[in-house]
This record gives sequence, C-alpha cells and structure tokens, in this order.
Amino acid sequence: MTADPDRILDGLDPEQRRVATELEGPVVVLAGAGTGKTRAMTHRIAHGVASGAFNPTSVLALTFTSRAAGELRQRLRGLGVHRVQARTFHSAALRQAQYFWPRAYGTDLPPVADNRLGLVADALRRERLQPDTTLLRDVAGEVSWAKVSNVAPGEYAALSARRGRDVNGLAPDQIGRLLAHYEAVKAARGVIDFDDILLCTAGLLAEHEDVAGEVRRTYRHFVVDEYQDVSPLQQALLDLWRGGSEEICVVGDPAQTIHSFAGAQAGFLTGFTRRHPDATVVELVRDYRSTPQVVALANAVMKGHGPGVELRAQRPAGPEPAFAHAPSESAEAAGVASWLAARHEAGTPWPEMAVLYRIHAQSPALEAALADAGIPFSTRGSEGFFERAEVRAALRALAATARATPDGSPSDALDAALAGLGFTPEPPSGQGTARERWESWSALAGLGDEFVRSHPDADVPALLAELDERSRAQHAPTGQGVTLSTLHAAKGLEWDVVAIIGAHEGSLPFVLATSPEQVAEERRLFYVGVTRAREHLRVSWSVTRNGGGQRRAQSRFLDGVVAAAVAAPAASGRRRRAGKTSALSQTCRVCGRGLTSGAERKLRRHLECDATYDEATWEALRSWRKAEADAAGMPAFVVFTDATLMAIAEEMPTDLAALGTISGVGRAKLDRYGEGVLGILDQHR
Repeated sequence: MTADPDRILDGLDPEQRRVATELEGPVVVLAGAGTGKTRAMTHRIAHGVASGAFNPTSVLALTFTSRAAGELRQRLRGLGVHRVQARTFHSAALRQAQYFWPRAYGTDLPPVADNRLGLVADALRRERLQPDTTLLRDVAGEVSWAKVSNVAPGEYAALSARRGRDVNGLAPDQIGRLLAHYEAVKAARGVIDFDDILLCTAGLLAEHEDVAGEVRRTYRHFVVDEYQDVSPLQQALLDLWRGGSEEICVVGDPAQTIHSFAGAQAGFLTGFTRRHPDATVVELVRDYRSTPQVVALANAVMKGHGPGVELRAQRPAGPEPAFAHAPSESAEAAGVASWLAARHEAGTPWPEMAVLYRIHAQSPALEAALADAGIPFSTRGSEGFFERAEVRAALRALAATARATPDGSPSDALDAALAGLGFTPEPPSGQGTARERWESWSALAGLGDEFVRSHPDADVPALLAELDERSRAQHAPTGQGVTLSTLHAAKGLEWDVVAIIGAHEGSLPFVLATSPEQVAEERRLFYVGVTRAREHLRVSWSVTRNGGGQRRAQSRFLDGVVAAAVAAPAASGRRRRAGKTSALSQTCRVCGRGLTSGAERKLRRHLECDATYDEATWEALRSWRKAEADAAGMPAFVVFTDATLMAIAEEMPTDLAALGTISGVGRAKLDRYGEGVLGILDQHR
C-alpha cells in the first residue's frame, strides 16, 4: 500500500519540508548539527516514492558508515518505503564490481585482503625496514590516504611536502617507494584492499560504457549523506555513477569537516553550486538537539571562521555552559568527576554522560579520577589506557626493575624503564602511532611523578602496586557508564551531559596543527564536541600538566566566546530565576578575577589561588566523609564532593544556618550530616 504523500510531510519544519518536496534537479542541503538532516533525507525519499516521482529501486542513498546506512533503512521502513538501496560507498561499489567484473574481464573480482597490515609488512621488508607495529599502522594509513586522494606512488614525493604529510619521520621519496612496493605485493598475492574496491569500480565504469550505462539506468536518483567528508576518489565514483544526470541531493555541514587528514575535502560541498549552477540550496538551521545556551556557544565558536549555518535553538532554556581551569591535569580530572557526580545525583543516568578529549593519551588522569570517585565508565574508539600495548610493555619493564633494585627511586626506575623502550623527552614529529605511543608513555610518566609527589618515601614496588591497582580498578566490569571518547570518535553521537577537557593551547588546537588550514580544522573539531551536548556542557583546561613547570594558555577557540555563551538568550516562555548570577559574575576573593566554574564559585576563589583552609581540618573532614560513606556502602562523593568539603573547611561555619549557605549542602544533607560536620569543625577551630 502506497503511503499518502501529504501525510509524509506532516511534522516537518519549513526547511525540512522544502528538502522533502524539491524532487527534481540538483539539491544541496547545508544541515547544521542537530537540525534533523536524516529526517529530511528519509522524508524526501519517502515523499518521492509516495508521489510517484521516484521508483524505490532507482534510488541509491550513500553514507560513510554501516551504522548510518542501517539507520536510513530503518527510518525508510518506518515510513512505509522498501527496496531503496541505502549503502556505504564501499558496499555499493563492491556489489557492482563483483557483479560486472566477470562480464568485463572474464574473471571474478580479486578477493579483498583480510588484513592490510600483512601487505604493508611485506612492502616494508622490500624497503629493508623493520615492520614494527607503529610503523605498520602509520604506513597503512598513508597508503589509504594516497589512494582516496588519487595520489600515485610516483607523485607522492612531490605532493607530500605541499600537503604537510609526515609519516614516522620517513623521507617522502621512501614513502613513495613503499607505495609502489605495496602495489607489487598485492599483485603478487592476487588480492585487492579496501580502498581498491572504489578504484576497481571506478575503472570498470570508466572503461566499459555498457556497464556504466546499465548502472545509470538502474540508479536515477542519488542522495549523499555527510557530503563534507567525501574524498576525491569517492567524488570521482559518484560522477561515474551519475553520468550526466543532475538528479542528486547532497547533505552536509562544512563546519563539521574533521577528517581532512584522511582525505576528506569539504570543497566538494562548499563548491557544489559552482559545479551545479542550477542547484537548489536549502539550509537546515533549527537545532532540536541542544539548549539555547549550548547553541549560543557553538555559534560563537564558529562565527567568522569559515562556512556553515548559524544554528537557531528550538529547545527550552537550560543551564549555562560551565568553564573551568585547574592547576594540573589531575585536578582538572577531579573537577570533571565531581561535576559528573553532581549531574548524576540530580537524576542524569551515567550512560547519558560523556567526557571528550583530543587524543587518547589525555584519558589516564581522567580514568583515575573517575575510578577513585566510583563512577563507571567505558572508553569509545580505543582500549583503556592500561590496556594499551605500549603501557603494558612499560609496566613489564618497571616490574623487572622492581625485582632488580626494589629500594631505588621510583622516578628513576620509571624513567629507566621508559627510556629502555625508546621514550625521549622530545616528542616525535607527525601524528601517527609513534606520536600516540609517546603520548601514552609521557602520560604514564606523569602518573608516576604525581605518585612520587604525594608519596615521597615510596619505593619502586609501591609505585608498581599503585599502577597495578589502578589498572585493575579502572577496567573491572562496571556496566554501562560514562562514555570516554576522542572528539573524532564522538562525531554523530549526542548525550545529555558532555564535558570537554584539555581546552588549552597544544591540545585544542593540537600542537602539530601549524598551518591555518590545520588550525581551522581543530576549531571545527571543538565545534563538533560542543554540539554533542543536549543540555549540560562543561569545558575545562589545566594551567600546567602536573602543577608545575611551563604554564599554558586556554585555547584560542575560547577567546571572545565564553562571555557570549553566558549571554545566551533564554527560550521564549521561560525566564531565568530572579537572582541567578551568571558563570562570570562572581570574583575570586584572593585575586579579584572572575570565577568560571561551579567548583570555583563554591570556594569563592580560583583553584590555583592560595587556599585558606587548615590542612588538619581538611584531612579530618575527609576521614569523617570516608567513614560515613563506608558505613552506607556508597562512594565518598555522594556524601559531599571535594569542592563542597573544601569550601566547608575554608568557611568554617559555626552553626547549621551558616553551613546551609554553602553550595552543595542542601536541606537533606544538612539534616543528615550537619551535626557531624560541625563537630569536626569545633575540634579544629
């Protein structure tokens, strides 16, 4: 039974409705984050089928992930549309190549290699290089980039310098030779690789007009999702599929172009109207995902920095984004843990929370803080810190040192173990796995330094025991928890609560982003992180890595936007509560500068400014809190967070009324814990 075309349009906003009804000629949809692009795409296909404009079997909807293709198929089925082909570029190409290859060449399409790394290893040996894991992964990534960018082995050396390619310190001409060796190894084995699927299909269509004609008669209408991520090879294949047809609709957001390093070129999206002068342009700008406060920050981050739409929030008002800085990465992580605990205490489930960072090596301090706070978590897109091969190797080396010289200095032992693995104080060039490995070792060294500072009399076995305990505690089965993810891996996802850490120079933008184009991509990456949040957003950075040494500035991406985010307009029909002060309206009682986080406002000072509490009082309060938590069988932060407990130690209230004025001490906690807290304080006045 054919669906009613008009009913399919019900519930669409004006811009989505225009996408769904523009069924002829080229269409380009600039769809901002959270604006319902998938809804617009699927309703366009469904409306075209229901109205008779599209034959469902003549539609090819293209995506970049199997998950996205599956979501398209599911939504189309929900709209009563079947038999539409929704596939990834590679899936659609492989299906065609396997079908037509025997007709065109008289043999089956060569099999796709199960493991590209084995092919790369053989190529490295032909170049007399040792195929260690790091080099294998880096060269494999460059092989893929060269293929999707249409860069032949003989062209690589000349192009690599202009493109800023750096592969594990190898010379460009050597990489060019490796690319040639790689192709020779494949030919000798009689296999193709993942990217060859697109190359073979493109060559097949270009060389055999009868095959191209049959494909073009089959597919008359094309819809391409995430078009900002298309590579030159994918664009060439898309043009071969279309032939001279203009029946194409592309959907994308130039502000979310974050995969240029892998060959994506947003210019195909931003230059669409130059190649198709008669194209209809539709902008989706109504953001249904995020609160007006989050949307205001996202708009401020991108304003004046490249193409993209200005989002218009559709949700009711929510809390202002929080901004916080800390004296060290461990303090920053502790602040995040306290903030997440407060959100959970207010009713948000752990799985609806995420912490995002630029690179995986930023996770260990965070994992430690969450484990210490009893907060369950899972790591997306990578193994946990202590499960990484280079970290396990370092712990084995440290264990050997502990057996040989148990009474030695923990710092010296860890330094020696890391040096024996090839760690140096200076990071390697490039952004491949060599850099990731160095970052992991550097982070492990930071954990060791932190342990030694807090345990000055500890020996090597004590350090090893501490690291082993962290490894077991953080990666024991915890059930569904907070998602830890890189900003890249978070693309396409969303949560009620999002914290972004490391918003300082050297992390955002990343230290290796030196050209204007690279810095612009880092800004877009930060924008993607901001737009993952539905309601609560916290952006933080640490002034130093370990509480000393060189200070680092907050990210340039926050220049001029923090105040803009705080000034976000409330949604119509809702007013802010009278007397509610903004995130920047309070000043530090020590230095007089503005306070930017909930923890700082609790303390009425910056975290790095001099504290005024008595150390003995602080330790007594912590011991009391632990006893209360142990007796109730719950994490310590549920009694009081560190920030609240520190504020109590600094304020030293003398009665219940004064204690109740401290942020984080609500009526229920005042009734339950008030007398106990005042008893501790009376002993230390």
